[in-house]
Amino acid sequence: MKYLLDVNALIALGYKQHVFHKRVTVWAAGKNLATCSIAELGFVRILAQLPEADIPASTSRKMLATMRRERQITQIADSQSAIDLPAWVQTPRQITEGHLLALAQSNNSTLATCDAAIPGAFLIP
Repeated sequence: MKYLLDVNALIALGYKQHVFHKRVTVWAAGKNLATCSIAELGFVRILAQLPEADIPASTSRKMLATMRRERQITQIADSQSAIDLPAWVQTPRQITEGHLLALAQSNNSTLATCDAAIPGAFLIP
């Protein structure tokens, strides 16, 4: 099974100070993992904005490239439209999650997350 990591799971996997780093790292071992442009952009943007991290965007891009290479994380091409958002998406905070869920499903993958509020996603234990 292929798992598409959402933004939070991708950050947790690549940023050792993340509250869920150990949880996601243990779970991810040996899994077939994937990412996409939205998740990767979120990874770079959020790490670059964390005041306590002081990680410039150039460094977060290098972190992402290293993580993808070392963990053999593949990338899913994203051609999903906003028209394809699941019906449960009702608020702005649900848009990215809904998009990633639809993208995973359209690519025979499962969205992996640390967020229990995403219907149909796999909650990383």
